[in-house]
Amino acid sequence: MVSRTLSLSMSLFRAHLVFYRCALNLNSSYNFGFLVAMTFVLQIITGITLAFRYTSEASCAFASVQHLVREVAAGWEFRMLHATTASFVFLCILIHMTRGLYNWSYSYLTTAWMSGLVLYLLTIATAFLGYVLPWGQMSFWGATVITNLLSPIPYLVPWL
Repeated sequence: MVSRTLSLSMSLFRAHLVFYRCALNLNSSYNFGFLVAMTFVLQIITGITLAFRYTSEASCAFASVQHLVREVAAGWEFRMLHATTASFVFLCILIHMTRGLYNWSYSYLTTAWMSGLVLYLLTIATAFLGYVLPWGQMSFWGATVITNLLSPIPYLVPWL
């Protein structure tokens, strides 16, 4: 009975892990979709950790970020990890989308490609909001430039 169970489990192991059928053009560039997801999860974790010490009022936002960096133990590490991971997310997205363009994935997976583009635009918007959150000089002028770029769209800038 034990040998039969062991034989069954080994055949399942062999069928799903050892002799798994895959495409001939499978290479390491297919890992970047997974890396985008993992770096995005890391962004969420570090963002929530940073949000515990952040004050969202405009007059106190910069001071709360400075307090986090200078006074809180390992606060600067979490902030730099969060900032660096944001750049890595965009690098992985760029490589992932380039592979999709190279393989012509958009021609036969239209819904996946369109949902990926929507997620990419939402990621850009989220990154911009994260850039503006510290409300330093660079953040203020970055927000000013983007709102001025969006000013030709009626009713959008007053809503922002």
